[in-house]
Amino acid sequence: MIGIGSDHGGFALKQAIMKHLEARGLEYRDYGTYSEASCDYPDYGKAVALAVAEGSCDRGILICGTGIGISITANKVPGIRAALCGDCFSAEATRLHNDANILALGARVVGEGLALKIVDTFLDTPFSNDERHIRRIRKIEG
Repeated sequence: MIGIGSDHGGFALKQAIMKHLEARGLEYRDYGTYSEASCDYPDYGKAVALAVAEGSCDRGILICGTGIGISITANKVPGIRAALCGDCFSAEATRLHNDANILALGARVVGEGLALKIVDTFLDTPFSNDERHIRRIRKIEG
C-alpha cells in the first residue's frame, strides 16, 4: 500500500500520480488534501509519514509546491527517510543507498511527465542491502 498526500500546490500532480498508480495496478490510500483550496502541507505530510512509520503503508509519496516543506515535515517522524527528488538518478540512489520510504516531489519544480518517471523509479528500485548502506542508515536513525 502506498500512502499519498499533498497540499493545494501539489493537488493536481497528486491526481495525475494516483491515475498512474491505478494504471499500474498499485494500491494507494489518499491522505488528502482533496481540493486546490489553500491548506497547510504539514497536515498531509505528517499523516502519510505516520502511516508509513506504523506500517499501514509500505511507502509514501508527498507533493507540495517545492517538495521541501512536506519532506521536512515527514522527516520529523521517527523511522521516516523522506527524499526530495527532482530526477530519476536521485530517486534510484535514495532507494539503493538510503532505503528511503517516502518520495517527496515539488509540483512547481518538476513537470508531470518527469514526476511519473521519478515515481516509477522510486517504486521499482529495491534497497541494495549492502552492509555499508545498512550501517549508514543505522547511524541516521541513531
